[in-house]
Amino acid sequence: MNESIIRRAREADQVQIEITNIRDFAEDKHSMTDDRPFGGGEGMVMKPEPLTAALQSVRAKKGPGRVILLSPQGRQYSQKIAGELSREQHIIFVCGRYEGVDERFISAAVEDEISIGDYILTGGELAAMVIIDSITRLLPGVLGCADSAEKDTFSRQLLKHAQYTRPRDFAGQEVPEILLSGDHERIEQYRFLESVRRTMDRRPDLLQKEVFSKAEIKLLKKNQLYDKVKALQKEQ
Repeated sequence: MNESIIRRAREADQVQIEITNIRDFAEDKHSMTDDRPFGGGEGMVMKPEPLTAALQSVRAKKGPGRVILLSPQGRQYSQKIAGELSREQHIIFVCGRYEGVDERFISAAVEDEISIGDYILTGGELAAMVIIDSITRLLPGVLGCADSAEKDTFSRQLLKHAQYTRPRDFAGQEVPEILLSGDHERIEQYRFLESVRRTMDRRPDLLQKEVFSKAEIKLLKKNQLYDKVKALQKEQ
């Protein structure tokens, strides 16, 4: 949280990030925040008392906020959700651990559950950092170039086109000539077509939700890509 874009955003007061240690709100001398599950079974479950006390403390200092539990049972995170969260004034992330969180705390306090993917982490801290990073870069003024966030991969359902920088010739591989032409309209068309081709090859599932403008459809037809795109959309 003290590096790169997030550090600069924090220094400019574009985002405020505070960490609350749940153990500080444990009620026993061993600072226990978990216990064995009722009914038996493997692992440990996060206790509702320290979680509730920690949440109450945050709200007392910062006011109400949207409470989100990082959990493998939550809705899968996406750029669309990142945009949604970037419009929130205050978010409280609860980082799940162990076998899970006592359901009574979830029922009483949690408004949303989010998962960053179908795999297991030791805890929700890394997932929270991923989400914080992705929403911070969407805040107005955080990125140096306003177009950067809008044209990132997943800003629409297309992967980003290949990128090139100096030198013009590297190990016998040259930059595509059109990128050196100075014709911005043709360059944009080329990059759009390359994004479509890359998405068709690597993530055809993304095309299912993509909607193209009339001008884009015309360009796809001109380059014999439209029928292939429609066929892939029907398959998904």
